[in-house]
Amino acid sequence: MAEQTINPHEGERMMNESKISNTSPEIVPRAYLVSFILITLCFPLWGFANDITNPLVKAFSKVLQMTAAEGTWVQVAFYGGYGAMAIPAAIFIKKYTYKAGLMFGLAFYALGSFLFVPAADAQSFTPFLLAFFVMTCGLSFLETSANPYILSMGPAETATRRLNLAQAFNPVGSLLGMFVATQFIIQKLNPATGEERRNLAADGSLSALEQLSVITANDLEVIRDPYLVIGAVVFIMLLIVAFKNMPTTEEKSQDLDITGTFKRLSANQNYREGVIAQMFYVGAQIMCWTFIIHYGTEVFVQQGMTEQASEAKSQMLNIYAMVIFCLSRFVCTFLLKYINPSKLLMRLAAGGMVFTLATIFLSGVAGIYALVGISACMSLMFPTIYGIALSGTGDDAKLGAAGLIMAIVGGTFLPMAQASIIDMKMVFDGFSATKASFVLPLICFVVIAIYGRRSQKHLPQ
Repeated sequence: MAEQTINPHEGERMMNESKISNTSPEIVPRAYLVSFILITLCFPLWGFANDITNPLVKAFSKVLQMTAAEGTWVQVAFYGGYGAMAIPAAIFIKKYTYKAGLMFGLAFYALGSFLFVPAADAQSFTPFLLAFFVMTCGLSFLETSANPYILSMGPAETATRRLNLAQAFNPVGSLLGMFVATQFIIQKLNPATGEERRNLAADGSLSALEQLSVITANDLEVIRDPYLVIGAVVFIMLLIVAFKNMPTTEEKSQDLDITGTFKRLSANQNYREGVIAQMFYVGAQIMCWTFIIHYGTEVFVQQGMTEQASEAKSQMLNIYAMVIFCLSRFVCTFLLKYINPSKLLMRLAAGGMVFTLATIFLSGVAGIYALVGISACMSLMFPTIYGIALSGTGDDAKLGAAGLIMAIVGGTFLPMAQASIIDMKMVFDGFSATKASFVLPLICFVVIAIYGRRSQKHLPQ
């Protein structure tokens, strides 16, 4: 774990030198370039984990004959790991180094992936939930380390742009995760519908139960296999990080002063509101990407397609949404050179509100296209809220990062609430339960827009 030591105030010195020479500060100074690239390669890893998981809500619901709300426990276990481990991760990183946090996170990520083997063998939902939870305990360490590490790799003036640049590669992993979910999980699941599986279970005869057991076992193995591959990839990344000399941009702190740090962060209005905005953003993202399958399936089945074909087509639209998200991330990173991050955040949140209203009120495929379009507006939000909220927090950013990672728990209770609305299977004043459920993402974008407006006073105009 040898590390190259660089003065923790190097970024500030670089910014001051750039002002003296009247040149624009570099986004990534040469001294950090190799390490920046290596850490940036970790961003697609958690993007993959996030977006191979979202379609599994629908998959587990069918394979194990559960309701949408019961299937959403996948999201509760997955994003709950972020909430449980974010503060321990931040304390660990504050006492040791960002590199140590990265290694710890990669190790738990790999372990959680490999736990899919006994989970599939058990043919039970609970072991899968444990595997998801262990995996995201690792992701919590990984993100709590990588995001502030990237922010610290250069001048403070370009920190938000630097994080947006690194985060721009996160959707690459997300796209791969969605592709794998579509081609290697959803398409390979047994075509028996959820109702047909429930009928076999209700039959109760030995032959029916044996048939259902074989179908379930094969489907759970289909779900398991991609996680074994990503576990091996993560383990290789762990070895690379372990043996690479990396810069230390922070001073090790034996005196953690956790109480003082939390007091300062709690008194920081910009940070406080940033954590709330981040929680609602993550909730909106997970809801829009998870329930696009439910939304699309409902529309395409009404048009005469089979349930499996409808699910596959809906997941393909989810991939298109991620392509738009990825391209928009690069565009927005460029725009940040000219537009105040808070102003751009507010405008994109307003765009998200418009697209969400269209998702609710437009019928047929037009509503689905509007739901896909929301991704263009979401692309900037996570790293920008992150960067704005941590601006001016200094060394408190290590624990401050934990609060912003804990905010990912918005991906637990908000999707669960939306699933509960969908499970009602009622019509609300002419709107299906699925359409009506998207009022929750709409509320989320309102909260984000308010934060974008209120946070403008904390950043240079």
